[in-house]
Amino acid sequence: MGFLKGLLIRLGSTALAFWLATLLIPGITLDSASASETVVTLVLVAVIFGVVNAVLQPIIKTVGCGFYLLTLGLIALVVNGLLFLLTSWIADQAGLPFHVDGFWPEAVLGALFVGIVTWILGAVLDRD
Repeated sequence: MGFLKGLLIRLGSTALAFWLATLLIPGITLDSASASETVVTLVLVAVIFGVVNAVLQPIIKTVGCGFYLLTLGLIALVVNGLLFLLTSWIADQAGLPFHVDGFWPEAVLGALFVGIVTWILGAVLDRD
């Protein structure tokens, strides 16, 4: 039961972070007709973002280990922005009304914002 609780808290906090990002960051939009469509879209985008991060980020960190060391980890901002942009592209291909206009500053700020909000909510809600 603890694993499922943690997964649902992580999913909910990520969806909430995406919703806040659409409200606060210009260039990140969610065009839905109803509240229920908005919630479903945010949950699906959170799932896409989670899968993209779970699959690609370890591969990128392993392959690009030298770049992480060379830039003292600052390349992570670029990588997270690109993964955020990839999430937007996959959502668009799936027909979801979530869109990120471009890499800089929308995707980079969006990834940074979602990461910080998810981290704070995870610490507050004790997802473990």
